[in-house]
Amino acid sequence: MSLAIVHSRAQVGVEAPAVTVEAHLANGLPSLTLVGLPETAVKESKDRVRSAILNAAFEFPSKRITLNLAPADLPKDGGRFDLAIALGILAASGQVPAQSLDEYECLGELALSGAVRPVQGVLPAALAARAAGRTLLVPQANAEEASLASGLKVIAVEHLLQIAAHLNGSSPLEPYAAQGLLRQSLPYPDLAEVQGQLAAKRALLVAAAGSPNLLLSGPPGTGKTLLASRLPGLLPALDENAALQVAAIHSVASHTPLQHWPQRPFRTPHHSASGPALVGGGSRPQPGEITLAHMGILFLDELPEFDRKVLEVLREPLESGHIVIARARDKVRFPARFQLVAAMNPCPCGYLGDPSNRCRCTPEQIQRYRAKLSGPLLDRIDLHLTVARETTALNAPPQDGESTAQAAAKVAQARERQLQRQGVANAFLDLPGLRQHCALSDADRQWLENACERLGLSLRAAHRVLKVARTLADLASEQQISRAHLAEALQYRPAAG
Repeated sequence: MSLAIVHSRAQVGVEAPAVTVEAHLANGLPSLTLVGLPETAVKESKDRVRSAILNAAFEFPSKRITLNLAPADLPKDGGRFDLAIALGILAASGQVPAQSLDEYECLGELALSGAVRPVQGVLPAALAARAAGRTLLVPQANAEEASLASGLKVIAVEHLLQIAAHLNGSSPLEPYAAQGLLRQSLPYPDLAEVQGQLAAKRALLVAAAGSPNLLLSGPPGTGKTLLASRLPGLLPALDENAALQVAAIHSVASHTPLQHWPQRPFRTPHHSASGPALVGGGSRPQPGEITLAHMGILFLDELPEFDRKVLEVLREPLESGHIVIARARDKVRFPARFQLVAAMNPCPCGYLGDPSNRCRCTPEQIQRYRAKLSGPLLDRIDLHLTVARETTALNAPPQDGESTAQAAAKVAQARERQLQRQGVANAFLDLPGLRQHCALSDADRQWLENACERLGLSLRAAHRVLKVARTLADLASEQQISRAHLAEALQYRPAAG
């Protein structure tokens, strides 16, 4: 048979659309033509595949070879199609049975010796192969990552000769037996190490329990970054579905296979980061910091030092939970359900409001400094907290405050209530869920409406106050939101203007 079809997967964002590699051999002058919108790395696969086939002691057909990567309008890049192309040529020339290839999907880059090298983005391809009901052929180094797609049959290979022997039936390969990725629990710094700052610790507890966005403001050296670094230790571990989403993003963005089960991300980009670095971009769109922080925390230290245009691109992802990057040739959608935590000084010198009266900034300087943060962005931040300077005590005795383990236990209980009640954290409630699960008595509703009017809060801000109040009720193990919960939630909101 002079025609063979092999199944593979492309990489578009964190998705893996199906690609069919069609190999046809015809009489004529020996040549190899590759069509189907291949990028440079795919075009170069012709030479890699030729050398791999010859060095594996197979015959490279002296015919006119046409390779088509379908669909033709989907750009293909990287070396992930090498293995499928090689198998297509071998099947079309009768060196491996073409009928046996229909139940497989192939991923892998070939070395000139015929060895199979690992590739990026295996986990999304594995999930797609499982949905298609096919077996996945992957490099040995990617096998553990592919096995995260439970129920998928994975064949791990190290050389082209192994695959040919398996398909010919002379030396069948057993399905890969997953060893399981290591669950490495990195030690987080203890919350009890933070001196004082009881109000800030309370805000951290609320932020961990309900996933609201948090802004810490205060003079230099008051512990804003120290407090933010304690937040990841309070968050509950990822469930299987969320861990697979995080692992799929890591699979696409990292140049090395997954080595351990993912934890909640904690991303800290520098304030010199550009817009594409933050949200993703490039001629071949790659995930940015907000996608790498999916299901975790994006910490922006020295918030006003970021370029204003860079910060403004966060507005849509904070609402929608995803980012769409449009380019001339294609449009890619990345997940971006992150929790924003930011820290800033109150003025350029940093000492506005400090009891020492060290601030010498003029009102115009303060206004220009704060104008770097737009009202719509600040409106999307639920908890605004001023971190005051504590009394200096170099050898402070151990305090009786909560440790990270104790606070994490409270957070876990509050999260469990939210998941049982509505299936998501309070911060991600939609409008129908808000009306159902954040209902107030008539008196409390009227009180909150009057408070929001006096503070000049938008309707979105009022909804976010309700979500914070719902979280406070969950932390207190109460079914109904009370006036005290509403009052505390309002304390985290600055008045408009």
